Amino acid sequence: MADKSQEKNLDNEVPLEKKLDDLYKLIDGIEVALFTTRRADGQLVTRPMQVQRRTAGTDMWFVTNVESHKLEELATDPHVNCGFYKDRTREWVSVSGTARVTQDRRIIHELYQPDWRAWFGDEGGERDGGPDDPRLALVLVEADSVIYSKQDRPTPLVLFEVAKAMVTGNPPKVADQRTLGDAELKKAGTLDTPRPSNA
Repeated sequence: MADKSQEKNLDNEVPLEKKLDDLYKLIDGIEVALFTTRRADGQLVTRPMQVQRRTAGTDMWFVTNVESHKLEELATDPHVNCGFYKDRTREWVSVSGTARVTQDRRIIHELYQPDWRAWFGDEGGERDGGPDDPRLALVLVEADSVIYSKQDRPTPLVLFEVAKAMVTGNPPKVADQRTLGDAELKKAGTLDTPRPSNA
């Protein structure tokens, strides 16, 4: 059950298209997620990862190194969370889902960006950070649930709401908090997205 402040900000009476449009703008505007996995001992681990592409639905592609610990963690438990936060507006997104790892060269070539070389380095031969580097892998996060907070009120109105809450004791309405469940995410669809052939 949501607490009073959450209830005050809940805004799920908007059409799915509007929810998705606002969600996409937030993810595309923030780009870097705090990507959380679970180690074999049960401990959670979070690291920053940049979204390489958001699909036509709510799923997201990330690039990683096959030698990183996160792949061991995903092999043990593929459930992940991707958190996004926009400091200036205090908007945020939380995407819970299941991760699939692939080294499908067709998809890697399609998503490849030259700046990946900076993160992988040139170790000589094929290990040059290019699209055929055997260290490159993609992680597809297939969303199971999404919750986000969208701020579309002017700052003076937000400050007024907070001041009013301090006087009245009632939680302020400062943002629109929305959820997307399984049925809505399925409806959003990912039909136009390349899928890993070995996932």
